[in-house]
Amino acid sequence: MKRSTKNTPTTSLDALPPEVRPGQSIELLKQLHILTREGKLNQDSRRKLKQVYHLFQFIEKLLKELPTSDTGPTLADHGAGKSYLGFIIYDLFFKALGQGTIYGIETRSELVESSKALAQRLGFERMRFLNVSVAESTQSDELPAQIDVVTALHACDTATDDAIAFGLQKKARYMVLVPCCQAELARALNQNKALNLQRTPLAELWRHPLHTREVGSQLTNVLRCLYLESQGYAVTVTELVGWEHSMKNELILAKYTGQKKRSAGERLQALLKEFGVEGLMGGRYPLVGVIAQA
Repeated sequence: MKRSTKNTPTTSLDALPPEVRPGQSIELLKQLHILTREGKLNQDSRRKLKQVYHLFQFIEKLLKELPTSDTGPTLADHGAGKSYLGFIIYDLFFKALGQGTIYGIETRSELVESSKALAQRLGFERMRFLNVSVAESTQSDELPAQIDVVTALHACDTATDDAIAFGLQKKARYMVLVPCCQAELARALNQNKALNLQRTPLAELWRHPLHTREVGSQLTNVLRCLYLESQGYAVTVTELVGWEHSMKNELILAKYTGQKKRSAGERLQALLKEFGVEGLMGGRYPLVGVIAQA
């Protein structure tokens, strides 16, 4: 009896959407639910793929600038989620390179296990997945002492700060950060709002709750950039994709130069004082004091 193939659609290479790149794993895109079983791309998936591709363009350039080594480049992706970014980078760069390792760091165990299973099915042998928080990853024996590239795509609230701390500890050559939900500083601004309103007219910037959130988000990223500059990184800030695709769109690119800027640390401390949030100094920016005293 002839078996029916009615419910097992195949994908013609000619029928693939133009966004799919030559040599890219069709199975990967289907497993990530970017492509449908029929090889189609809906509007939501198209936006997501555009964002990941755009970020990959930045990362690919950095990977190509790395000095050659016997083991190849290392990349740690924090707040990996379903590891869209890690899988796409591996598929488009690491697979052909034949060396190098990507580490996906994620707290949700079910996502870590599904990523492990997918990497095994696809033969992506140099992908590792750790079920730890970004903060815990700094102490993990499963990660090497040095990581070339650190990424954090929409790592929520303080997870971006933890990714920066990780990158500093691992002597990362590059950090690629797209912050999200920066709430910690907004909470700190709220604590002394009445006192600051008496102290400085600048407090009007965060008197209303909506402005508190917006100012807190903006100031958080400014402080992060100053912190990176104080630790020897050249920093570029740009947008990831058009604002019609995502409101969480700020892309921070940091390249290690070794030129630590004391002035950046001093400005960071001055901003914390001006906004009345000096309590964040030791927890978030512990290395700035070392530079200031040097």
